[in-house]
Amino acid sequence: MTFIDFKKLLLDAELTIPKFTALIKVSEKNIQAYKKKKEVPNAIASIAACFAHMNKMGIDYRTLIDDLELVKKEKKGAGFSKDNSLKSK
Repeated sequence: MTFIDFKKLLLDAELTIPKFTALIKVSEKNIQAYKKKKEVPNAIASIAACFAHMNKMGIDYRTLIDDLELVKKEKKGAGFSKDNSLKSK
């Protein structure tokens, strides 16, 4: 799915990108990166399509998603440590 089609689905779901990312607990930067690629992964496109369809049918998908108690993953990597105790060695 193209990024433009994805944004149209978000409009149909009455969501903005920041609201969408907050709802599904993903980084807004990740979603914005698809703009450069001009293509959205199938899983993200499927979620947006379901939200748009549910909204059209009058189903409160926000409550359904909130009830899942999704947790946003914290970035872990080999970046620089903020722990000063590691620098003293």
